Amino acid sequence: MLLTWIIFFSVLGSVGAIAGAALLLLFRESTRKTLLPCLLSYAIGTLLGAAFLGMIPNALQQNTALAISGTVLAGIVIFFVLEKLIIWRHCHDAECEVHGAAGPLILVGDAFHNFVDGFVIAAAFLTSVPLGIAASLAVIAHEIPQEVGDFAILLENGYSKTRALVLNLLSSLTTLPGAVIAYFFLGATREAVPFILALSAASFIYIAIADLVPGLHRQVGLKPVITQLALILTGIGTIAAFRLVH
Repeated sequence: MLLTWIIFFSVLGSVGAIAGAALLLLFRESTRKTLLPCLLSYAIGTLLGAAFLGMIPNALQQNTALAISGTVLAGIVIFFVLEKLIIWRHCHDAECEVHGAAGPLILVGDAFHNFVDGFVIAAAFLTSVPLGIAASLAVIAHEIPQEVGDFAILLENGYSKTRALVLNLLSSLTTLPGAVIAYFFLGATREAVPFILALSAASFIYIAIADLVPGLHRQVGLKPVITQLALILTGIGTIAAFRLVH
């Protein structure tokens, strides 16, 4: 039954993000520019909520505070290095120099990231179903704006809309094997679960703070700040609601 939950939400995380990105691309560019900061704000809230209200507290229940906090710290450093190596990339600006590289590099990085997301989802479900659902929601929330950016980059690199959509879908489906591998690996080695949760929390924190927050700073003025803050708090509140279920 637990494996069914993991498979379902892994596929939902992949296909749901692609479907959401494809739907968003149907809007005019001016509308997308208005909606994207809203999606980023909500995604930041869900990522931080899942990390600080779900993953880290659950990891602390299974191991010492020093071991878990050290793993979170190490994870943040690791993801910084991976991003520098252009393996982990969540830039939402089509004009950034990294995106000038090439379409295949974006697809490889996306496939790697989605594979890691599968580990995140599996580790969360092995801890509790509500935490698994909350983690899956956070994954979907931050994947939608990322897929929109990736799709736009592929189009700029000469890919047709159909080819870009199919390739994005294929790279996103690596979430499923990541989740299934993690289920069997972590099921046999339960001692690793708190450390995977800590690393997952580190990835969520890094994505939110290093990759998504800077995108919001491009909008200035009181109204955008209030809107962004409200949506961040909504994202956190969504995760908190799942914690109450637990």
